[in-house]
Amino acid sequence: MNLINGGLNLLFLLLSVGIFGMSIYALVHALRVPQAAFTSAGKLKKNIWLIILGLATLFSGAGAWSFLLAFSVVGGMRFIGLGAVSIFSIAAVIASVIYIVDVKPAVKGMGRGGNSGPYGPW
Repeated sequence: MNLINGGLNLLFLLLSVGIFGMSIYALVHALRVPQAAFTSAGKLKKNIWLIILGLATLFSGAGAWSFLLAFSVVGGMRFIGLGAVSIFSIAAVIASVIYIVDVKPAVKGMGRGGNSGPYGPW
């Protein structure tokens, strides 16, 4: 039973770290995109997305940290469960996925300026 509990705990630890990494990726991408790209794509303003993704990164980081601490104490002795995954971690996943799937493709390549030809900028 300890092997099963340890495996499930490790799986949830990896998922929480993955959620944190996805939130960081979305936040860094939003920081690099110009303000005008959000407006011309018809999405929320850049400042609002930065607040949303900043909070998502904060909450997912706190969730990953708390799960790491719980995993280091419990290990495979018993199943930690979803107690370390809060409603804020779920909201962080939703916000990051919405940004990556919807906003990122819409603002891709906008606002870079320069001349562009049929095969890209030149």
